[in-house]
Amino acid sequence: MSESRYDVIVVGARCAGSPTAMLLARKGHRVLVVDRAVFPSDTLSTHLVHPPGVAALRGWGLLDRLVATGCPPIHTYEFDFGSLVLPGAPGTEAEPYAYAPRRTVLDKLLVDAAREAGAEVREGFTVTGLVRGDVGDVVGVRGRGPRGPEVTERARVVLGADGLHSLVARAVDAPRYNEHPKLMVGYYSYFSGLDMGGVFKAHSRPYRSFGAWPTHDGLTLVGGCWPFAEFNEIRKDIEENYLRNFALAPAWEERIRDARREDRIVGAALPNFFRKPFGPGWALVGDAGYCKDFFTAQGISDAFISAEMCAGSLDDALSGRAPFDTAMAAYQAARDRHARPVYDFTLQVSTLEPLSPEFEKVLEGIDGNQQGMDAFAQVNAGVTSMERFSADWGGAV
Repeated sequence: MSESRYDVIVVGARCAGSPTAMLLARKGHRVLVVDRAVFPSDTLSTHLVHPPGVAALRGWGLLDRLVATGCPPIHTYEFDFGSLVLPGAPGTEAEPYAYAPRRTVLDKLLVDAAREAGAEVREGFTVTGLVRGDVGDVVGVRGRGPRGPEVTERARVVLGADGLHSLVARAVDAPRYNEHPKLMVGYYSYFSGLDMGGVFKAHSRPYRSFGAWPTHDGLTLVGGCWPFAEFNEIRKDIEENYLRNFALAPAWEERIRDARREDRIVGAALPNFFRKPFGPGWALVGDAGYCKDFFTAQGISDAFISAEMCAGSLDDALSGRAPFDTAMAAYQAARDRHARPVYDFTLQVSTLEPLSPEFEKVLEGIDGNQQGMDAFAQVNAGVTSMERFSADWGGAV
């Protein structure tokens, strides 16, 4: 078994792992990134990068690369509640657009950026287990490439960026907290001939929702949602239920009838939880450390933001500016401060329950007021909080 030494081994190379590796490598740390996938490759995703995530890409010098791939900007979020329609700008003057790149494009871009920064990247590498030190701390990983023997690689820190079902998190039995059950199930596919004109459009009805937004290659992602309690019934005929949703908005049903579905219908239901994101020799970032329902499509943006936080704290620890536990406790606190308002908002809206009379009145009050509608769009984009919106616009959910 071969052995080598790294500062950090990152398990998982998608939206949390590659940015963390890139940022650490730019600081001069020796980083190994492994992923069982080979890039470009696809994965289940809402695709949406809200303006805070776009700001991260710009700060890393990667936004121009994404724009150059032909990914269309999204300048408006429009919310159709049946009785009223609220279009608003999701961003700020500094970062006015959202983007919804295909993961085949975005993840490859991030992997390439990590490699260019100096990280070693091994694609098609499956981690089979963690390596423990004499006192039980994590000191490395075991795994193998597509055709090679099992190898052992050692590092000062093993970082799990391997998603909801994180091998790293399970191996260290990372404690969960703020847990909530699955609330919603969603399915999506891609359509051609459905030009969105730079608009993310969401239709909300009691216990039903569907939305559409533009992605690469002239395609539009169209997704539908139901309460998780109906999952067993919905999956008996996914296509029929998926298409039936559109009848809730007759104008949309007529519009999509002329479009062409270009792929199969896929979907998922996600649990909601936080995990303690560090321990002796290990850390977690992205969905491995904090997962929530995808209804608010905050996963990619949150992965980028947590990558910056995690990389900063790991740099403090690796450089000796702070003890590991102190640095990573600061990361956990910062992550949770950022994530909790988004998490609570996501739990609230993912039930798909009808609007309360009080909040419906608030929305009626901003109908036609562009500043108010922009503020509501910015809540959904993660630019501002529902608490701030409620304080500014005279109501509470």
